[in-house]
Parts: sequence; C-alpha cells; structure tokens
Amino acid sequence: MSDSQWLQISHDKENALLSQNLTLGSQCFDYLPEACFVVDPFNDVVVHSNALGRDLWLRCKGGREASQNECVDRVFSSWFGDQMPHLVLFTQQALEQGEAWSDELSLVCADGERLSIEMNIRRVELGENVLLIFLLRDASTVHERHNQSALNRYHRGGLIQWRRMEQVFQDIERENQLILNAAGEGIYGVDVEGKTTFMNPAAEKMLGYDAVEVVGQNMHALIHHSHENGHHFHEEACPIFTSFRDGEIRNVDNECFWRKDGSYFPVEYTSTPIRDNGQLVGAVVLFRDVSERKEAESNLKMALEEVRKLKQQLELENAYLKEELGEEYNYHEIVGKSEAVRNIIQKIEWVAPTDANVLICGETGTGKELIARAIHQRSERYNRPLIRVNCAAIPKELFESEFFGHIKGAFTGALAHRVGRFELADGGTLFLDEVGEIPLDLQGKLLRVLQDQQFERVGDVQTRRVNVRVIAATNRNLAQAVEEKTFREDLYFRLNVFPIESAPLRKRIVDIPLLASHFLKKACQKFNKPQLRLSVADTTALCAYAWPGNIRELENVIERQVILCRGKRLHFDLPSEAFNQVKTDQTEPEPLNSAGATEVLTEDDRRQGERMNIVNALKRSRGKVFGPQGAAEILQVKPTTLASRIKRYRINPAEFKVA
Repeated sequence: MSDSQWLQISHDKENALLSQNLTLGSQCFDYLPEACFVVDPFNDVVVHSNALGRDLWLRCKGGREASQNECVDRVFSSWFGDQMPHLVLFTQQALEQGEAWSDELSLVCADGERLSIEMNIRRVELGENVLLIFLLRDASTVHERHNQSALNRYHRGGLIQWRRMEQVFQDIERENQLILNAAGEGIYGVDVEGKTTFMNPAAEKMLGYDAVEVVGQNMHALIHHSHENGHHFHEEACPIFTSFRDGEIRNVDNECFWRKDGSYFPVEYTSTPIRDNGQLVGAVVLFRDVSERKEAESNLKMALEEVRKLKQQLELENAYLKEELGEEYNYHEIVGKSEAVRNIIQKIEWVAPTDANVLICGETGTGKELIARAIHQRSERYNRPLIRVNCAAIPKELFESEFFGHIKGAFTGALAHRVGRFELADGGTLFLDEVGEIPLDLQGKLLRVLQDQQFERVGDVQTRRVNVRVIAATNRNLAQAVEEKTFREDLYFRLNVFPIESAPLRKRIVDIPLLASHFLKKACQKFNKPQLRLSVADTTALCAYAWPGNIRELENVIERQVILCRGKRLHFDLPSEAFNQVKTDQTEPEPLNSAGATEVLTEDDRRQGERMNIVNALKRSRGKVFGPQGAAEILQVKPTTLASRIKRYRINPAEFKVA
C-alpha cells in the first residue's frame, strides 16, 4: 500500500476511536451524580443535559418523565424567574474567570415555589464555541448530606448525643447572636446536665463572669447556689433545672443570683425548656436585675407605712382639735353669748334637721358662711359635702358651666367633661354665697333646678337628677331687689323658705371680748407668737368701736396688732369716727385674756382702762363734759367726779372737740 493509503486508514481508525470515545463520554456524562447542563450563554439555550438535570427540570415543571430532547433548546434563564440580573452577573463571572460558585439563586417551579440550589459553573471552549457547564445541587439535599456526615462522624466518636445538643445551642447562639449581644437582659443556656452552653454580654456584666469562665461549668453551682439569707439552694429544687426536666416554663421573681465577687442581687427570670426533635436538651434562661424595683417597692412600703402613721396621728390630732374647738366655741364655731347669737343658734336647731332652703341675710363679715356650715353639720347630710359657690366671682358666660357642668366640645376651650357644682353637691348641701349677684337672665336656670332637682350639662341632652339642699346668703336687700325688678320674685320665694338674719357686730357688743380672745389665740398660733393677753383698756377700746367691717374686720385688726406687737402689750389705734354710742343698758364686758378666762388686773391696768374709758366717752361727746349727752352722762357719774378724774389723768377735753 502506498503511504497515502496507510495514512487514510490510520485517520479513519482515529476517527472511529474518537467517535467511540465521544459516545462513551456522552454516556458517562449521563451518569454524573449531580444535575448538569451544557448551556450556550450567548443564545441562552440548553445544549445538553444529563439524567439528573432532566429530573431536576422535570421536578420544576411538574412532569413525570423527560427525554433529552425535552430539555435541549430550552431558554435556560426562564428557570430563574425574576433573578435575571443576578444570573447575568454570575454567568459573566464564569466567562471572565473560567469558573464561579453561588448559593444565592433558586429555580422557580411551575406552582410558584422556589427551589434553593447551590451552583458551580465552568467555561468550556470547543473550537470557536464557548459553552458553560452548570452543576446544580439541591441546597436542602446538600444540608442533609452535611448533617448526615457530621452525625456519622459523631457516632463513630461515641459523642452523638452531646454533639447534637451542642449543635442546637450553637445554632441558637449563631442565628441569634446579634439579638443576644444587643439584649439588655441577661441570657444564658444550660444543657440537661446543668452545664452552661453560652452567655450573652449583658449576663457577663451583671454576673461579673466572662463567658469562657462559665461555659461547660454547672451554672447553678456558680450563681444560684444559695438563697438571699445564705441558706444552701439544693439543685433539685432549682426551678431552672426543673423546667428542662418536666418541659414547663418557669417564671420566678423572688430569688437572687450571686456574682463572681461574692455579692448578690435580686432577680426575676424565665426558664424556657429547649427541645430537639421532641427531646428535652436543656433550657434558655432570661433574667434581669430588679434591685432598683425592689428598692422602690421597699421605699414605697416605708412611705405608705409613714403615711399610715401620719394619718393615724392626724386623726388623733383632729379628734383632739375637735374636742378643743368644741370647748372653745359656743356652737359649731359660732362664738358669742349675746341674745342675737342665741337667737341664731335656736333657728339653726329648728331648720337643720329639715331639707328646707335657707336664706341668710346680713352685712359683709358677719359670719354668714359659719351659719351655713352649722346648718349643714347639724343636718342629716353632714357626711356628704358642703359645696360653696361665690356667685359674685363667676363670669356670666361661665355661669351654666360652673353650676351644671359641660361635656367635651360643648364650646371653645371645653377640652374634657366637667362636673358642675350641683352634681358635686348631690346628697349634700350647696351654699350660694352672694346669691343676689346672679344676673337676672340666668336666675331662671337656677330656679328650675331648685324646683325640679333636674338639669342638663352644657352641650348634653341627658337630664340628670340630684338631691341637693340649698343655703343662700346675701348682703343685699333681696325684697327691695324684687321690687326693683333686679331679682326674680319666684326665685326669692324659693330661696327664702326659712330666713335667718346675721346680726352685725355693733349689735353684739357683749360678744366682742369673746371674739377678740378667740382671734388673739388663733393669731398667736398662726404667727408663732407667745400667747398675748387683752387688758381692760384693750377690751374697752374694742367694745367702743362700731366695727363697720364686722367680725372680719375684728379678726384682721387682731392679727395686725399681733404682727406689730414687740412686747407683751397690744396697742389698738382705731379710727375715732366709727365709735359706738354706748347704751346705758349694756352690761360692761368682762375683761378676758387670750384663753377666755376672767382676768385679774394690776393697778396700772385698772388705771389705764379707766383713763381710756374717759377718753372714749369724751370722743363720743365731742369734748363735752357736762350736760345732756356729755361725757358725765355717758359714763353715768357725777360731773364733779368726772372733772376730778380728768384732772388726775391730765386729759384735755378740748382735744376732742375737733374730732
């Protein structure tokens, strides 16, 4: 044969052998243990796939069998749904670097579910053709293989149980490491033997231990070995250990943990059992330091105990003061023994047990509110409130809201519901001070409540019923106001069921020493002054004054003199133009000290009082000594006797003529 024939035969054999090898290679490719696809990256089509690749494609598409031809020429990127940008970057990496790996992609199945995969790519150049070989692995299958391999290794080492528990806690620690590190509460884990598996930074800070010092150690023996009183805490009684033995969660708030330095702190903790495949493998304990809360509770307990003691003390003091005031005052703080006071007390006794409305008339400062309080205290409503309303101080536009209340949004500024005075006084007594100052156009609204005991809050449609007794007070002549059409006649008759007149102080001269002594004692206590006393001259001067401001003015004068007093004697400088005309039938008041008892006077006091008495008489007589309405007649002494005393005390009657 010629050389050319031999060459041709050799070439044919090589081609046959190559073809046979390619066939064998294709068959071997079909038996690869992983899903494999040969892809044309530029046309985005599958060129070839092995059996596992076709099974994976079939699994995603929901079919049962698939041939080689069914996978070939398929658009490869369509299997990845909306992950096209990631797939392009991944493919580009393989084309440039020759290979790439990723576990971030997933195949989109026909039913919309996603199948997580792990993928390797290698670039292959066949002549002028550039292809990519994709190896795809089911991520769950890979994970199972790794776990199975780990279990096999642990089993061979005889440590399978321990490693499973360790893996559980490692998984907990790994998957929740950020949470554990950021948590403000202490967190640690223990296994079924009570050994510590992990501990977060907050627990390290509170306990004083580093995690490396406690991991693998019995946690109960380290931090939970004793009670607060130092008695041993048996491990069998530990709620933490009990929780992973019986599977129940334990919440405890009355125990303590011990620090590394030997100190302890109160804690509340929750022990939660951990299960792996239904088997109890340990517990996770979450605890917090409650020292501040315990201290606050202790302080609160001490404060409440102190409040209880103070309350008891105040109750005792209140009972004492009530007893003392009961002895000091004649009748429910109404001080006096005059006929006017006795008449008022009698009327209070008559009207108090009833529910009749009362109208108290009298000048300003005569104690009308004291009379109202005495009526309330003597009534069957004494255990319910006495609500006072100063009618003169309520603006016209707020009258209804003040008396009847309003609902939220009833008018501008009504930001919340408000209860009116009538509703507050339900079951008790409503004291309307200065009732004559209520505007005429608003008196009808008040009249309806007095008649029907019904009202509506401003802005509300609900009618409310109350049971209120009304006591009104005024310094005006309401009968005259009715005639002048400034006060409703029907409202006047509704209020004036039982009238009481509060007498002015100038008609109660005999009560002035009692009142002065009472106010003097109060003022000394109020201003922390030593107890002062009233001399005969002081009492005489006070009785001689007309007191246009009545009892309130007397109290103010007493307080002012107590403030100005720098020794033990009081000095009253009262205006001379407002003195009483002393009546001959008035009994001279007894001189009283600040405790209300009859005083024993020194000679100087007696002379000072006598001199002041003559001076007051000369003031009233305008310096006239003899004759009608002269000082001698006022004092009911002989003119010659008065002249002798005037000379003895060096008094100049002419000084009083101008006054």
